[in-house]
Amino acid sequence: MPLEPMLLADPEPLRLPLPLAAVKVSAGFPSPAADYEDRRLDLNEYLVRNPVSTFFFPVAGDSMEGARIFDGDVLVVDRSVRPRDGSVVVAFVDGERLVKRLRVRNGQVALVAENPAYPAIEAREDGEMSVWGVVVGVFRRIPA
Repeated sequence: MPLEPMLLADPEPLRLPLPLAAVKVSAGFPSPAADYEDRRLDLNEYLVRNPVSTFFFPVAGDSMEGARIFDGDVLVVDRSVRPRDGSVVVAFVDGERLVKRLRVRNGQVALVAENPAYPAIEAREDGEMSVWGVVVGVFRRIPA
């Protein structure tokens, strides 16, 4: 299933600063540190580097699970970031929009899934392959 962008109606994004605690949450042993609110976090500032070239795409499928990109996640894709070997990208392959890892080796270009069930897609002279943008973030809802 191809990815379709989620566009904001207003080119000027809504600013909604949210509380950001001064101390980090321990993923190991609990910390005795206090949990005071120290500053505010604006998700636009945190995830969107260049608003004019940033788009959001919902993910369908499991080919990128090894990169911790799961079905139902929302990708933050920036078209102004230059793709390089190892970048996770949104690309067009024969008219279909896909999310894969870009591999450039010895002049050969391939799009590689992060799930062994999916083969790499190598650039062919008789096919269309173009990188549309670089994934710079991922949103995920955790079931309550």
